[in-house]
Amino acid sequence: ADAVYFGLEHGFNARARATNMSVDRLPEIVDYLHRRGVRGYLTFNTLVFADELPAAEATIRAVAASGIDALLVQDLGVARLIRAICPQLAIHASTQMTLTSSQCIEAAERLGIERVVLARELSIDEIRKIHARTSMSLEAFVHGALCVAYSGQCLTSESLGGRSANRGQCAQACRLPYDLVCDGRDVDLGDIKYLLSPQDLAAYELIPRMLEAGVRSFKIEGRLKTPEYVANITRHYRQALDAALANRPIEFTRAEVESMEMSFSRGFSPGWLEGCDHKQLVPGLSSAKRGVLLGEVTGVWGSRIRVRLRSSIKRGDGIVFAGNRAAGEEQGGRVFNVQRGRDRLEQAVDSGEVDLTMDRNSVEPARIYVGQQVWKTDDPQLNAQWRRTFNTADPVRRVPVDMHVSAAVGQPLRIAARASNGSLARVDSDQPLEVAQRHPLTAETLRKQLGRLGGTVYELRELTAEFDGQPMAPLSVLGQLRHALVEQLEQSLPAPERTIAPDSVLPTLRQQAINWQQSRRNEASPINTALNEPR
Repeated sequence: ADAVYFGLEHGFNARARATNMSVDRLPEIVDYLHRRGVRGYLTFNTLVFADELPAAEATIRAVAASGIDALLVQDLGVARLIRAICPQLAIHASTQMTLTSSQCIEAAERLGIERVVLARELSIDEIRKIHARTSMSLEAFVHGALCVAYSGQCLTSESLGGRSANRGQCAQACRLPYDLVCDGRDVDLGDIKYLLSPQDLAAYELIPRMLEAGVRSFKIEGRLKTPEYVANITRHYRQALDAALANRPIEFTRAEVESMEMSFSRGFSPGWLEGCDHKQLVPGLSSAKRGVLLGEVTGVWGSRIRVRLRSSIKRGDGIVFAGNRAAGEEQGGRVFNVQRGRDRLEQAVDSGEVDLTMDRNSVEPARIYVGQQVWKTDDPQLNAQWRRTFNTADPVRRVPVDMHVSAAVGQPLRIAARASNGSLARVDSDQPLEVAQRHPLTAETLRKQLGRLGGTVYELRELTAEFDGQPMAPLSVLGQLRHALVEQLEQSLPAPERTIAPDSVLPTLRQQAINWQQSRRNEASPINTALNEPR
């Protein structure tokens, strides 16, 4: 990923149920990201009450001092507060701001907002029209859970249980089963009970069209997800975006798509990006994680359940036998044994029919019937595979470094380096270079020795060299200079130039608001005017 976004445990974000970051650790986290060439965005995307403004100001001051790259906001007043505290701190409009037209974005731009995360309810065609009428940098979600209401603005959770969706405490009433009543009469929908539960957004195939429509940043929803999910989904979307930017087709194999589904999926859909298709968005059969359709039951003999496969299965996988979940008909557990005839299969198998035996007491075979769908919901081997991609001593992401070497007889060996994250370094050898008797320095030797950056966050990208005479340098000297160069690069990471208001800005902003109300008492707010204008 090029950037990650996260919230603080102080609140002011729609992530209350997630494990958030401590404000005290924020400088350390930002430094960790910047050393790896990754930007950090902080979510400050809730509506702030008047009595919370002093705490909000204190948090914004700490955030600005930490070097964070941008704040995502929902509250228009918070945007003004940030701009007054630290004019250089970038502000992004959160999707919770629900900006759905170029007029809205124009109003946001007047508040100093530099990027807009578009409302998830927009189609690609609508995004294209917005892009044609604004120069604002546009960001859009491409993967993750969808809110059936306008993002974060559902009051069902608040009204039913006093838990604010805007603060990230959503009780997910949309994931509950419902009956449909039309004109006072119950409508029999059979097993369709989850009438408000959308499938998940998965727009990897739409990335070329989104790029063409003007989207410049692609966002993956990762709240309350596992590290394995983050690694899996990010890797696939990185591949998809790189392919689209290189004008190559996005071609994921069935196994790759199933890998994404296994990390977490209520079923994949394009969301609203291709327009409204309510039946595709909300099939209504389940609201739980589904994973991959494994196959269907073709027979039951005692504890053995025969399944015709559409996907792979092996011992230890988790499966569920589909049914009316609202009525408690679904059953699931882990596969204890896979057989074909009398042969016990130790490796994964993905075709034909197999007999499954479940872990003891996990299901009641007598309640399983021919034709019942079977879903694979968990694959421990796949999870372990993705875990290995980040549980490693070597850095997962490396920062490209360009080096220039000057090697002249009688002069110190000089190496200058520039990393893509902005770090600069320059080192000289202690002693002048001598004339080589047998093996003069070459660009190939320098690349080989200076490129040994394993165990650091850096990787050598380009190396240029100037030679005067036939200089030589011991390999030990090249190694010492390489270590010194890395140390300098780590210490020279440029900090953003920011000025933070020394005193509280709240009294001034309050007085400005009072003056504005008095002068505009009989006029329409420019924000409301923008919201009411046609697209």
